[in-house]
Amino acid sequence: MNLLSIGASYRTADVAVLERLSISEPAVPDILQKLLAQPYVSEAVVLSTCNRVEVYAAVSGFHGGLGDICNVISQYSGIPATELAGHLYVHYGEAAVRHSFRVSSGLDSMVVGEAQVLGQLRDAYHAATETDSAGRLLHELMQQTLRVGKRAHAETGIDKAGQSVVTAALEVAAEHLGDLQGRSALVIGAGAMGALSVATLTRTGVGPLRVTNRSVDRADRLAEAYGAVAVPIEDLATVLGEVDIVVSATASTEPVLTRERLTAALAARSGETPLVVLDLAVPRDVAPDAADLPGLVIVDIDRLAASRRTNPAAAETAAVEQIVAGEVENFLGWMRGAEIAPTVAALRTRAEDVVTAELRKLMSKRPEFTEEQRADVSRTLHRVVQQLLHSPTVRVRQLAAEPGGDQYAALLRELFDLDVPLAAQADAVPEIGGKA
Repeated sequence: MNLLSIGASYRTADVAVLERLSISEPAVPDILQKLLAQPYVSEAVVLSTCNRVEVYAAVSGFHGGLGDICNVISQYSGIPATELAGHLYVHYGEAAVRHSFRVSSGLDSMVVGEAQVLGQLRDAYHAATETDSAGRLLHELMQQTLRVGKRAHAETGIDKAGQSVVTAALEVAAEHLGDLQGRSALVIGAGAMGALSVATLTRTGVGPLRVTNRSVDRADRLAEAYGAVAVPIEDLATVLGEVDIVVSATASTEPVLTRERLTAALAARSGETPLVVLDLAVPRDVAPDAADLPGLVIVDIDRLAASRRTNPAAAETAAVEQIVAGEVENFLGWMRGAEIAPTVAALRTRAEDVVTAELRKLMSKRPEFTEEQRADVSRTLHRVVQQLLHSPTVRVRQLAAEPGGDQYAALLRELFDLDVPLAAQADAVPEIGGKA
């Protein structure tokens, strides 16, 4: 088994493609089950955010795993495999480990250093755990990925400015509205991104601030937490005509802000101040045919990707890259060390079998031994074998964890003629290496 990560992000696909690839939370378990049903895939985790969709998988072969995962993604999204290939990036083996650590550290984010991806990775891992699609390899990868992300944020200043997709979008909004303090705003959606939006707007000094959501209780709780005002979703059309900034971050599969609704809102506005809509949802909350409406400014994922300006200092990113490099080597060491486990177990089993056979022969020749004497002889032989095997097995685990250590398992099997089932080798530890 080896690690394979396949995905598309703002780097490789525009928002139109990302919204077709986007996997809603209720659909994740079904996608995970479909992935596990593929012949080359044994474990899977799916990460779907506003600007990336990724599959992390344990596969028995690169080309087979790549084909299996691409087929599932293609069937779900409706994008032909030939078209899909132009938008995907692929990482295999060591590169997949490095990619996952860079993602959790915020190095691969649209806004470098943002911490929201840690929560999104945690949710993805939780969904895989609930679906039982993460085995030993992905459990370890996800746990270490989350730990590395936390370490990067704790030990460096990569996120000291509190940057996020929301802050980046507000910077673009300020280009059209000037100083945002005192500007009225509406947040549509009370999920994780909606909550982040309310918190960021409040911290920026935007207000009065209103919140709406299909679930009234969630809107009420979010508004109360930040001193905002919750408004019924039925009043959306009216409120749109009264605010300067709209942040829309729902999980709707259909546009929430239609051309008709926005046209009415613009007609109700007075003055020349544009209505700035920050569409942070994938699929988009703003209908594509509303883009040309006079007096409307739409800031979506495509525009944010084109205007990336919130990058931390080079020294800070270099510090995180150094952390990632060290942690990647540690993880590869774990993989190499774990690969030896079934072989060591097979060696100990062989030794126990030999001891048991020899004891049986001895006892048949010496029927006069008492039960106490038989037990003493048995304990002595087992203890001798355990002591003989202890140092070599400890040392071989240490050697196997070092670079190039994957050869030791094969040598041990050859030297002692050990029969280690391929399934046991695959379940215990993946191979190291391989490139996309």
